[in-house]
Amino acid sequence: MGLHKNQQGQNLNFTLVPKIGILTLFALLFSTCKVQDLAFQEGKTAKNVIFLIGDGMGLPHISAALYSNGNRLNLEQFTHTGFQRTYSANDLITDSAAGATAFACGQKTYNQAVGMTADTLPCRTILEELQEAGYATGLIATATIVHATPAAFATHQPLRWKYEDIAADLSDADVNLLVGGGQRYFDRRNQDERNLLEEMKERGYDVKSYLEGELSEAMLTRSEKLIYLAGDKHPLTRAAGRNYLPVAVQMGAFYLHRLNKKGFFLMAEGSQIDWGGHSGEGQLVIEETLDFDEAVGKALNFARRDGETLVVVTADHESGGMAINPGSEMGDVKAAFNHNGHTATMVPVFAYGPSAELFDGVYENTEIYHKMRAALGLPRVEAATAGTR
Repeated sequence: MGLHKNQQGQNLNFTLVPKIGILTLFALLFSTCKVQDLAFQEGKTAKNVIFLIGDGMGLPHISAALYSNGNRLNLEQFTHTGFQRTYSANDLITDSAAGATAFACGQKTYNQAVGMTADTLPCRTILEELQEAGYATGLIATATIVHATPAAFATHQPLRWKYEDIAADLSDADVNLLVGGGQRYFDRRNQDERNLLEEMKERGYDVKSYLEGELSEAMLTRSEKLIYLAGDKHPLTRAAGRNYLPVAVQMGAFYLHRLNKKGFFLMAEGSQIDWGGHSGEGQLVIEETLDFDEAVGKALNFARRDGETLVVVTADHESGGMAINPGSEMGDVKAAFNHNGHTATMVPVFAYGPSAELFDGVYENTEIYHKMRAALGLPRVEAATAGTR
């Protein structure tokens, strides 16, 4: 607000946009301008990665959302597609912890392990590797931020249910942007008297919660580290009023891009798609998948304009054995589920941006780690344990 000078020394008056930060201006610009495709050269390396995980999102979930949304999804805009095999080290049917660890570390592990090898050793994650190399990093979820998927990228625990231990790990991880629920695991702990949020403030974090305002306001922070807690435990469903995932992806990309000229890595999870599969609620699956697809659209908008960002979308597994039954029509999908757990079916992978062609084909879930590294121009390495260099 006030007068500023451009490079020619002319006064520029910004009084017409009081209290609107640069992130908001970018968000408004990018949400209203027409998207135009950019031609990506095959083999070109990426500077940034936006990795989007629809928890439990199989082809039936995507199809149900498509047919419930006027036969259109942002997922249709991707230029390259593949399939990944989801099994874990100890079971043909993976859980979210082992699935996310495969993405994060490039190694199969046992179900319930987060950021750990099958031999129960901490594995170095792609987020940790890039953070060490100077990249900005972010984790977003519509579950608690200590849930299996985000936890696997920045913490190391033998059991995914050790939420307070995961919160302690996460408070020390120095991830630039953290968005999700689970405030009680940070500031009202059962196993000790620590207030992790106060400790994070001392280490430079701007700490915000859903009780203090919307995420879009919190994202205007000038701090280089932000944690926004969107619920005491899990956030609400989209139908019950949760609306932050598309905003978090859109503004999160700008936030991380602003922080670091070298590049950024952002993982965002549509966590509650999985819940609809577990509970056998087709409408919940559809609502959550459409919310996730809206976030996908925000990521694609950023990537198209930035020209140096790879967007990868996949799922950790399929949930519910979902099917679209006879009698379904456009706008009226009749979903059925054959059980309340996960299945071993392959799930799709979508890629857009520099080096997106790497994601074509059929491969192990562990290859996504290696493909993201390759897209950034990093050499293929054998997966390492945490602490090795």
